[in-house]
Amino acid sequence: MTLEKCSSCSRGECIKPVKVDTKPGKAAAKIRIEADGSYFQVNQDGEEQKLEKAKITLNDCLACSGCITSAESVLISQQSHGELCKVLAVNKAAAAHEQKVIVVSVSPQSRASLAARCKLGLLETAQRLTQFLKSLGVHYVFDTTFSRNFSLLESQREFVRRFHRQAEDKKALPMLASACPGWICYAEKTHGSFIIPHISTTKSPQQVMGSLVKGYFAEQQHLPPDRIYHVTVMPCYDKKLEASRPDFFNQEYQTRDVDCVITTGEVLKLLEQEGVSLSDVDPAPLDTMLSGAAEELSSHHGGGSGGFLEHIFTHAAKELFGIHVGSIHYKPLKNKDFQEVTLERDGEVLLQFALAYGFRNIQNLVQKLKRGKCPYDYVEVMACPSGCLNGGGQIKLEGESSKEELQQVERLYESLRAEIPEENQAVRELYEHWLGGWGSQRAQEMLHTQYHAVEKTNSALNIKW
Repeated sequence: MTLEKCSSCSRGECIKPVKVDTKPGKAAAKIRIEADGSYFQVNQDGEEQKLEKAKITLNDCLACSGCITSAESVLISQQSHGELCKVLAVNKAAAAHEQKVIVVSVSPQSRASLAARCKLGLLETAQRLTQFLKSLGVHYVFDTTFSRNFSLLESQREFVRRFHRQAEDKKALPMLASACPGWICYAEKTHGSFIIPHISTTKSPQQVMGSLVKGYFAEQQHLPPDRIYHVTVMPCYDKKLEASRPDFFNQEYQTRDVDCVITTGEVLKLLEQEGVSLSDVDPAPLDTMLSGAAEELSSHHGGGSGGFLEHIFTHAAKELFGIHVGSIHYKPLKNKDFQEVTLERDGEVLLQFALAYGFRNIQNLVQKLKRGKCPYDYVEVMACPSGCLNGGGQIKLEGESSKEELQQVERLYESLRAEIPEENQAVRELYEHWLGGWGSQRAQEMLHTQYHAVEKTNSALNIKW
């Protein structure tokens, strides 16, 4: 038995056992690794045999406790634009009664990245992307800004509940954001039961969208969930891992809430594969979860990672202390990816929030928690430096520095009208008529999840390359 390093992992720390057969009575073969990453088994007599590289599946990555983060570049056969093309081709060839309804949900961060790359406005990008995807055989194209309303509202209420019970539950606070799957994977694998009680149980916007599409939308279409194939476009490779969690699998219908995740970069590959420039595609009306077409796009306050800190801070200030917060003032600490927000009254600190982006800041945060010296009530945690707009799956523009590139994407992202989740009529209708009201059992089942410590094994699988 030897160990082979997965060539698809950009972090270079994920390994998988590979069996090397040796004949009885002979010494074990040696493994030679070439400069190009290829592997050769060298027998005692000098005979060489090239070995196949290990293939790491989603289940391997989710179950492995040897790495410190989830891999951003895992080769995933069922989570790629190639797989989407296969499904579209099969669907076109199938009989009408066997065809699936194909739904694509696009993240606002991905849309901003595409707009910057194609030099288009956000609404234009959304309309042209909708038309392009439908020309391939997609039936509906939704915007995950809609599902993020639910994530924000549930996170707000969860924080208030935790704040009230902090006296009897020492791990109620700080509450840590749960929208970033890279952070979740890291927490489950490296800190397990210590950190999990602090993590918000609210589903990410991607997985809330999965619940809405395979739940509400399926009911509206009079279809079982397995007759819908749901694809999301995300700025992050780790979203592929998130969609593949067993917690988001419907056992009754044997279907995932999100069947396939493709990155922003993979959308660009789809366009190139079809020989299409997005700027040359005719615009199409935008789809909405409810009836009718959307006339405009909207966003949320609080930056490119979803604005969880700002929405929870504003809601908690009003709900817990009767204070209306007009604007939020961030205090940068060691770097721009670790900042504080404080609510004070008459010199007394009432709430202290922070955002921690990137693994260096996350590790510092965890160490503070372990030492019992974490002063925060809530932390918006994201694995990528600068947050989701700088995700590993975003398009890297040519001829510009990474800083200029990110600033361009940020400007586009922030150009939209910001909406208040509580004032979204469509969201209110779904809460009332489909979920059964705020705080209902159905809302808990559809909009919340749980996390699981991954037990570390004291074996060679824990080595670092």
